[in-house]
Amino acid sequence: MAQEPEKITPNKPKYVRGIHLTAWVAGSKKLREPIDKMFEETELNTVVIAIKEYEGDVYIHGFKDANKYGTFVNAIPDIEDYLKYLKSKNIYPIARIVVFKDNNAARKFPNMAVKTPAGGLWHDKAGNTWLDPFNKDAWAYNIDIAERAIDLGFEEIQFDYLRFPSDGNTKNCRYSMAHTTTTASAALVGFLQEAHRRLKTLRGANISIDVFGLTTTVTHDMGIGQRILEMTQWVDFVSPMVYPSHYNKGSYGITEPNRSPYKTVFMGMQGACKRFGSPEKIRPYLQDFSLGYKYGSKEVRAQIQAAYDNDVPEWLLWNARCVYTKSALKEKKFMDTYEKTLPTAEPPNPIPAPMAVQPTEMAIEPSTSTASPLPTPQQEPAISTNTITQ
Repeated sequence: MAQEPEKITPNKPKYVRGIHLTAWVAGSKKLREPIDKMFEETELNTVVIAIKEYEGDVYIHGFKDANKYGTFVNAIPDIEDYLKYLKSKNIYPIARIVVFKDNNAARKFPNMAVKTPAGGLWHDKAGNTWLDPFNKDAWAYNIDIAERAIDLGFEEIQFDYLRFPSDGNTKNCRYSMAHTTTTASAALVGFLQEAHRRLKTLRGANISIDVFGLTTTVTHDMGIGQRILEMTQWVDFVSPMVYPSHYNKGSYGITEPNRSPYKTVFMGMQGACKRFGSPEKIRPYLQDFSLGYKYGSKEVRAQIQAAYDNDVPEWLLWNARCVYTKSALKEKKFMDTYEKTLPTAEPPNPIPAPMAVQPTEMAIEPSTSTASPLPTPQQEPAISTNTITQ
């Protein structure tokens, strides 16, 4: 008789306040030093570590099919020891897995890949291949990686790129079954149902997903299969990527969302709370990088406050280079509290719904920025000084 897998009990903080690390930073003792210092000195209590990126490389050892797929890269050789260290400091570890955008397994196992009408591999506009979201072998491959992450000590699995392709000539995409709005949504929900069974029911781990920021306020699947309400039923937390730099000008009636981080995130969080009925599962990814406009501690903190003003107490920061703004963070003693600067989650001036736009590939912060700082942003909306401590 097969031995039952060990079930874990995640030690999640009261309110997650975290940052994302690449496998290469997490695997380098030298690069981890300033990160570990931030964990000791600030309200940060969570780390998200990328264990599989869109290149398709798997950065954790011991994955049972690593040799079969040839996708293992030893980027974090001391992962077990590092996870033990993090947990000894009460840092909650989350493993991030890019699911269907995969430039490795799709090439090595084309039976799992999105195809062209001629039967070859379909490529997005950047030349990347994708796994077929309808293909249950592709489901199993990613969930197997997640199971190994739990074995190593991760307590939550975060799925990213849990969607259909959006960039390139998507009309030429051919899948293993007919693609419609209904079937696409059902495929993603089906994946999450299976992940819930294997990772939550059998292993006890928490599950979270990353979604496009606009999914909090639109009612359609945006052409990528993401129907947020249906997906949320099978996960513990949802992380809308509400980076202000990624919204089109005019979204939510905001002339330049990138220059109005508070308003942009406020509207995204307000929409999410209305869609879900409560803020309980909402944990946004916020922008801690500059893309077209210089972001510093003021802009980062404005996004955090926008979440708090909607009674969303959890958040994650994203910076592709893993260089985070320490001055935007509070001391450790504030880790389990948050304060509102609005008595109710209503903006001072009503703002219309976002423009319905076809999503494009989420822009990744370049490793070096050549953009010059732009002029001072427009003033954020005046808010009440009535403070409510939760």
